[in-house]
Amino acid sequence: MSTHLDLSRAEWAKSSYSGNGGANCLEWAPKFAPAGVVPVRDSKDPQGPALAFTTAAWAEFVAAVRDGEFPAA
Repeated sequence: MSTHLDLSRAEWAKSSYSGNGGANCLEWAPKFAPAGVVPVRDSKDPQGPALAFTTAAWAEFVAAVRDGEFPAA
């Protein structure tokens, strides 16, 4: 199943945990959250693809990062 999200008017927010002087960033469009979707993209490639997560999945991911569940690279 493929669904196209029109992200042309998305307001992107950058991660505050950007490493390497901001070169290792991801951005998300939090205003899509009321629609039940959180789009995420690589800030170095803003015209590239975006991944879409449910708000529940995104909240679980953020909580896991905050809890240190992922090893440092």
